Amino acid sequence: MNDKQVKALIKQGEHGRHSIGNGLYLRIANQSIGYWVVRYTIHKKRREVTIGKYPALSLADAKFQAAQIKVDVKKGIDPIAEKKRDESPDLKTVNDLAQDWLKECDKRLKHPNIPRRVYTKDIAPSIGELAIEQVTPRDIRAIINKIAESNRPTIANDCLMYCKQLFRHSIKLDLRPSNPAEAFTLSDAGGVEKSRSRALSIDELSLVFKCFRENNNQFTREN
Repeated sequence: MNDKQVKALIKQGEHGRHSIGNGLYLRIANQSIGYWVVRYTIHKKRREVTIGKYPALSLADAKFQAAQIKVDVKKGIDPIAEKKRDESPDLKTVNDLAQDWLKECDKRLKHPNIPRRVYTKDIAPSIGELAIEQVTPRDIRAIINKIAESNRPTIANDCLMYCKQLFRHSIKLDLRPSNPAEAFTLSDAGGVEKSRSRALSIDELSLVFKCFRENNNQFTREN
């Protein structure tokens, strides 16, 4: 069947499925609209998948796609099953990965705003727009060094911890084979944190809580 014949069938509005060859069919529905359908058998089951609408998908392109589907089916790949998989989130950049990871943080953490804030402020500006597989240990070192040099050792340690969690999430989703942050320890970031024995005086406490009240958008009740 050629393109002229396809147009004639659609114009006539002959409802039904018309064979093109190699498992490709033109299905004409109501209002004389034609859809390309590929029929195939996999795992002893007869199936069919719609691949496009005519003329948005030309006869030549429909034949090409049908041939590709036939090759995939021979390899045991079911196009309908693959189409369902395609509905899952398409994670390309570190920002995409972080959004998926932070959703999990929302479910399991009491205060998920903390990793979200650290990621947004200290991680995303450096690597957020990179492809997930492009991030290297040098990128992680640059991030934690920058934080440590700004005299924020505790945040440097937190950032390292969240980087490890973030890229473990990427391994779990089979988005990369290794974790670029895994080899780093606290000594590479802010160092081992030690509690202080000094207590604040009454006057100092008054000043601290005054500062908290004046900056309640940063110092929340959890802090």
